[in-house]
Amino acid sequence: MAEHADSAGDLAGRRVVSPAYVGRVAELTQLVAAVTMPPAVVVIEGEAGLGKTRLVQELAGRPELAHQRLLVGRCHPIRESFPLGPVVEALRGLGDALGPVALSPVTGALRPLLPELADQLPPQPDTLADQGIERHRVFRALTAVLDALAPVTLILEDLHAADEQTADFVGYLLAEPHPKLSVVLTYRPEDADPTVRALTTGRHTATSRTDVVLAPLDAAQTGILAAAILGVEQVSDEFAEYLCERSSGSPFAVEELLALLRTRGTLVRRGGGWARRALAELDVPSSIRESVLERVSRLSEPARAVVAAAAVLHRSVPVAVLTETCRVAPEQLLSALNEALDSALLAEPGEEIGFRHQLAAEAVYAELAGPVRADLHGRAAAALSALPPVPLGQVAHHLRHAGRLPEWVDAAEQAAVQALALGHDVAAARLLEEVLRHAPLPPDRAGRLAARLAQASIEALRTREVADLLSSVLARELSPSVRGELRFRLGLLLHELGDDPARERRLVADAVAELTDRPDLRAWAAVVLGIPTTEGVPLAEHRRWLQRAMEFLPAVADPVFEAFLLGKVAMVLAPMGDPGWRELIERVERRAADPPRHRSEVNAYWSVGTQAGYAGHHAVANRLLTAAMAGAVAGESPRLTLSIGSGLVLLDYCRGGWDGLVPRISTYTEQLAEYPRAVADAQVAAACLALARGDLDRASAALSAVVAQIEALGGFDLLPLPLAAWLRLAVARQQLPAAVAAVDRLLTAVAQKEVWAPAMRALPPATAALLAAGEPGRATELYEQAQAAVRELDAPLAPAALAHAWGLLAQARGEPAAGPSLLTAAGHYRAQECPYEAAQAMEAAAMVGYAGQSTAGGEFAASGEALLAALTQYRDLGAEWDVSRVARVARGHGLPVPTRHRGGRRGYGSQLSPRERQVAELAATGRSNKEIAAELFLSVHTVARHIAAAMRKLNIRSRAALGHRLVACELSSPTAGEEVGGAD
Repeated sequence: MAEHADSAGDLAGRRVVSPAYVGRVAELTQLVAAVTMPPAVVVIEGEAGLGKTRLVQELAGRPELAHQRLLVGRCHPIRESFPLGPVVEALRGLGDALGPVALSPVTGALRPLLPELADQLPPQPDTLADQGIERHRVFRALTAVLDALAPVTLILEDLHAADEQTADFVGYLLAEPHPKLSVVLTYRPEDADPTVRALTTGRHTATSRTDVVLAPLDAAQTGILAAAILGVEQVSDEFAEYLCERSSGSPFAVEELLALLRTRGTLVRRGGGWARRALAELDVPSSIRESVLERVSRLSEPARAVVAAAAVLHRSVPVAVLTETCRVAPEQLLSALNEALDSALLAEPGEEIGFRHQLAAEAVYAELAGPVRADLHGRAAAALSALPPVPLGQVAHHLRHAGRLPEWVDAAEQAAVQALALGHDVAAARLLEEVLRHAPLPPDRAGRLAARLAQASIEALRTREVADLLSSVLARELSPSVRGELRFRLGLLLHELGDDPARERRLVADAVAELTDRPDLRAWAAVVLGIPTTEGVPLAEHRRWLQRAMEFLPAVADPVFEAFLLGKVAMVLAPMGDPGWRELIERVERRAADPPRHRSEVNAYWSVGTQAGYAGHHAVANRLLTAAMAGAVAGESPRLTLSIGSGLVLLDYCRGGWDGLVPRISTYTEQLAEYPRAVADAQVAAACLALARGDLDRASAALSAVVAQIEALGGFDLLPLPLAAWLRLAVARQQLPAAVAAVDRLLTAVAQKEVWAPAMRALPPATAALLAAGEPGRATELYEQAQAAVRELDAPLAPAALAHAWGLLAQARGEPAAGPSLLTAAGHYRAQECPYEAAQAMEAAAMVGYAGQSTAGGEFAASGEALLAALTQYRDLGAEWDVSRVARVARGHGLPVPTRHRGGRRGYGSQLSPRERQVAELAATGRSNKEIAAELFLSVHTVARHIAAAMRKLNIRSRAALGHRLVACELSSPTAGEEVGGAD
């Protein structure tokens, strides 16, 4: 006899959640194995409803984790200015757990965030004036608490909904391994922004990384899940297939459909299992929305009112907020809340209440009538306004949907101002954009908000989305001061986009006359006009604007902003070879913290560091950009962090630090794809590296594209670097007319903007191109022009480039001075941390000798020694294109070339490679990296890399321990003297 589910009694009142965990055994095993071997990071990805939350909940009962503490926090979809909510949620339930733990004094900074634990925390330190440093201290404090509670597994759910500071904290936490900490992150990949994608795809040294991807259940798994929920051994295959089809394999959808089927009485028990009633009699909705709505319809009117209010609130809130929002009589509230909870639509995470699944909330919300929605949004705004602190972002959201536009505008502006002060640029940009697009505003207020939006959008990397909106506001009748600031901010925004340099310049120039009451912005605008990027503008005009900027500077009251402006002027002077840039950057460094803390200081360091790198001041560039990156990370600026990272990968390419460069380049080219100026450095590094690695077709296309883009942007200071690589390839492929045309374009740009310091990078390949094209006279003229141009300039690459070019000219004339000149060039290149160019000069010197010309008098007297030295350097770098060419020449001259490892770089596992052993032995004698580099003819960066690898493999933390460990490992045996220079 068949028994109906709704009359069986055993399912009555039961929440339709599976008591058994189904279909995820492999994923759970993988998760448990990972978190029990800290330090570990586990990333769980899956679409909504696939069971990410249930998977992490299963950890709680695992015996393997009996001695680990599990801390769980969830990110919520409505963002607000209050930061770190998920992390606070994870920690605030610790109760007395902190009592017996020795805590660092810095953890006192958490008292405002965790008042529930205040009596267990050290005294609160004085609040710091700089918000970025204060946030960094909070990050340190949170990390210290987690370390003190170890072993710990920290679970942060729904990372795709994380606020900026939570995302930044996760990045901070994962940057360094914590020996007894495992971190589990769940997210929906389809809803993740670039920041979250970077967090969930990054690899972290010394921390194991596990990826768990949840796929939909198949029909068999769906049947097992349904049987577990219904408490039987099995369901029919037909029923399982039906559920799988209707639910799309989503465990959440299966639960919702079973709740609906149970409530409607459409399940029958046959024998030991459950089956569905006749297909023709059943019209079950195919969407979760309809299943949820039918469950809602079974509730009493007060319970439906509670559920409707929860749908409008859209996230878990304190019970008092929910009760104030819903329209339910006080005497009915308790029973209505209990009924809503019993329906399994709502849940109580901690002391808050909200929908168990976001999809269910959206389904209910979509069915509410417009006037009902508006009323509930208004009540929600009032209820949330009573919370301390007021979640301004949420209040603004509800006021907008309540139709109370003037109040919405006020609340949104307050929330945006607060978000900007906290460095939460994404939230500020979103709030301001919504107001400007959808609220009727008087012109000047629209103009002020638009100027703030431009400022926030640049930092939030949302410039393209708002450019047209800002232009439309600018077209309104604005007062001069408001119009001037908006013109200027829009000009800066267009500068980031690089779409219309002429319009950008017009906007900024027009703004100068209108910014009489803003000397800071007026000086900044003058600096922008002094940047020589616009084609057709004489250099004298750029210099006049720079002079005006310096004249405006005394009126700038803010010393931090003054440092920013000085850095921008220095940025322009460095590629011109004007030595005045050094005095300006010294003034900046005297005014700024170490590392720089304020965004304006960080921006100054980044600007000067980037341009110093272009001009060949590699050591200074490295110091400035490294400090800038530290400041950007501490100050939580995604734009600056990405932009500085793009500059650092190019600098590392120039200095020969190529190991691990490709994935770093990919990160920046992907995340900065819409920002041509910021991404250009990483694109240049990618294109040049492709050539060196021998991917010639890809290199040709990439170099051509990036050269064209840089020319369009007016990036004449960056142009020589990719053009030099392109010229080398063009000459190798005998594309000589195109090469000569490219040299002509370069000379025109360099002469017009006088960026001779960075142009030195392209002088040798340009000389080689003209010689190859049969134009030695023009090649000589180019050399003489360059020599005269840099005579009085601060151009560190000039000695090397001029000696290199002169050597090529002398070689073409058959003069004996060619070899010594090229060897001199190699020495200059090494001194400037240019190992790739040094190898090219040595290779050229060797070819002089093989052509019958003398190379006497240099460090490498014999051509064979010079050629093998170049080959060694190329191999150290991984420059396979050059390795192939030089090895072929060496073999042709009977030189002993080490056998090339064809399967990629040789793997030595935990053993030291020959080169690592040699470098480690020299380091053990007390030699500095610079001394080792000179002795082995390597770059300082390569030496540092080999020492770091040796210390890691020898499991030591101190350089001083190298000698003892080398002896202990018997690394001083004869094998230590085997030939180096292979594929290590």
